[in-house]
Amino acid sequence: MENKSLWLSYDEATQNDLLAFNEGYKAFISANKTEREFVSASVELVKSHGFKDLDECFKSNTPLKPGDKVYANNRGKALDLFVIGRKPLSQGMNILGAHIDSPRLDIKQRPLYEDHDAALLKAHYYGGIKKYQWVAIPLTIKGVVATMDGSVKTINIGDDPNDPVVGISDLLIHLAGEQMKKTASEVINGEAMNVTIGSIPLKDAPKDTKEPVKANILKLLKDKYGIDEDDLISAELEVVPNGAARDYGLDRSMIMGYGHDDKVCAYTSLMALLDAGECEYTTCCCLTDKEEVGSIGATGAQSVAFENHVTMINILCGFDHHFATRRCLSASRMLSSDVSAGFDPNYPSVNDMHNTCFLGQGIVFNKYTGARGKSGSNDASAEYVAKVRKVMADNGIQYQTSELGGVDVGGGGTIAHICAEYDIEVIDAGIAVQNMHAPYEVVSKADVYDGYLAYKAFLKDMK
Repeated sequence: MENKSLWLSYDEATQNDLLAFNEGYKAFISANKTEREFVSASVELVKSHGFKDLDECFKSNTPLKPGDKVYANNRGKALDLFVIGRKPLSQGMNILGAHIDSPRLDIKQRPLYEDHDAALLKAHYYGGIKKYQWVAIPLTIKGVVATMDGSVKTINIGDDPNDPVVGISDLLIHLAGEQMKKTASEVINGEAMNVTIGSIPLKDAPKDTKEPVKANILKLLKDKYGIDEDDLISAELEVVPNGAARDYGLDRSMIMGYGHDDKVCAYTSLMALLDAGECEYTTCCCLTDKEEVGSIGATGAQSVAFENHVTMINILCGFDHHFATRRCLSASRMLSSDVSAGFDPNYPSVNDMHNTCFLGQGIVFNKYTGARGKSGSNDASAEYVAKVRKVMADNGIQYQTSELGGVDVGGGGTIAHICAEYDIEVIDAGIAVQNMHAPYEVVSKADVYDGYLAYKAFLKDMK
């Protein structure tokens, strides 16, 4: 199978649709860089399309019928969406599953300190990153601070053009002789990734104030957000790259932005569900958290939250017995919507050139991911791969197949193997990314649109 650039196949009308879709995508990921923001914006979007809160439907025992649309918001950091199909749930669902967390820095619980007239925040990196990529670039602080009176303060420092930015300093090249001898993994120590946030001492501070710059920062936080230093113990603050997603390349064929992994698959899956409408089988879009750290916690794919939501759906559809959920999941079909490593001509040696993917050549299917001996992978069955191929062929969708690098080079994981534990047929299907896990990643606009079309075809036609 030899793929060509998708750009060669577009007529003017299709290219206009592609460009318009990507403008929507750029705007969405620029405004919603954290999982909380992604869920909040998604809920507002789906409510405008007639989705109702599953929890409210369950409390009121409101029956669900074909065409009904519901969402389940898991703690503001994960989201499950369902459109009830014409066939009974015992015949399974067509599911798209993506994650909405991305590599970043998390602010520690006791973060704020002063050192030689500079106020800094202690941070802990989240997910797999090259630490040296995160220094000397503009960063934004986003998240929430929960206080003991039950209120939750939203923090966003950096998005507004009038806001300041923050950052992690780097050692100047003139004094970096010893640093430059270190390996890339040692150049920046994780414990030294401290975020600089201020340098002005508090005016009229008491004479015994030992950290006047820190005191000034605390005053700013109190005045603007009504929070004290101890409130940072119950905070979730993320440090992410500053700035909006931008067109990349002189021909504007690509997008550079933060969090393509995996928001590019999450957004296209979400839009595919909205645009597919009522289908033969119940359709689902599952947007999870914590994938970058093992899909742990109550909002990760290993949580029983998704299983609980499917159980609620079954009950409201009239299948109120203990085996209904298991039967539904066992009969379901899924695409684990996660990105793949796009070929980079600057680093060709890490690939098996017969089994790699290229920007601009379509959605990517990974029969397995994992590391080295397929460890941690799902490894989809031949029969299921054939069924997915037929859906793509019937809908004229161009696709690629790939591995995540050459054997013994590296590898990575997705949520596919976790979902397979429910006896769901699943294969990884996502969009090729360059610079994966860097502060600014790159995707092809053609692949973004092709991924959306592929996901929509899967929801409508997979059997």
